[in-house]
Amino acid sequence: MHTREEKIAAFGRLLDIMDALREQCPWNAEQTMESIRRLTEEEVYELSDAILKGNPSAVSKEIGDLLYHMVFYARIGQEQGSFDIADCLDKVCEKMIFRHPHVFGDKKGETTSAKEIADTWELVKAKEKGGNKTVMEGIPDAMPALLKALAMQEKARGCGFDWEKREDVWDKVSEELSEVREACASAEAPSGQTSHPEPTAEMAGEFGDLLFAVLNASRLYGVDAEAALNATCSKFRRRFSYVESGIRSQGLTLAQATLAQMDALWDEAKAKGL
Repeated sequence: MHTREEKIAAFGRLLDIMDALREQCPWNAEQTMESIRRLTEEEVYELSDAILKGNPSAVSKEIGDLLYHMVFYARIGQEQGSFDIADCLDKVCEKMIFRHPHVFGDKKGETTSAKEIADTWELVKAKEKGGNKTVMEGIPDAMPALLKALAMQEKARGCGFDWEKREDVWDKVSEELSEVREACASAEAPSGQTSHPEPTAEMAGEFGDLLFAVLNASRLYGVDAEAALNATCSKFRRRFSYVESGIRSQGLTLAQATLAQMDALWDEAKAKGL
């Protein structure tokens, strides 16, 4: 591992490289915060992927890529006269010091559990000068729905608004499932009609409520919903690829195959542990 001096020197080197790129590289010089935002989102997902795959080398690389983007934004802010990298670092340092009185403040030295910190996190944040006016205000509208739902649930939990016993959540899941089925049944086409009606706003709302309840359950039981769903997607990809390969080996296309044939191959894939 590197010394503190080496770490500081490495960060300084990145600042120097960014200065040179903005001044000498035509592509870098014409970029704006808006133009690199999408690229930053890609980098976040690449880091997440490396973490899920348990690849330390890739994690190190992706952290570097993200740091490059953060320095990029700070350099643009500096050029606009709005802020520079020191402002960014000072703000996050001040925020972390304020949010951790058990480490830096008047509660230093007091015994505090990780659960106690998590349970009061949002209440501490609400006291920040210049912070969000409401608990949910800090959650971006553009955040993917799965992550947004989990963020909202965590923020509510941080204010004490959560299930007293995690097993109680299953009544809510069952309730929402029943309401989904009722909404779908009420929208069914009349007897004799073969076409299905368009999904109603009620159906969409009930499906949303059900998904939110299931995510709540996964959170309460300590399951990473994003990782779990990703694993299921990977499993589905493997099994469907097996089905597709099996159908082709029979000289057929998927369009020509019957559901029974595809089901049989699906069961084979499951039996093989795919």
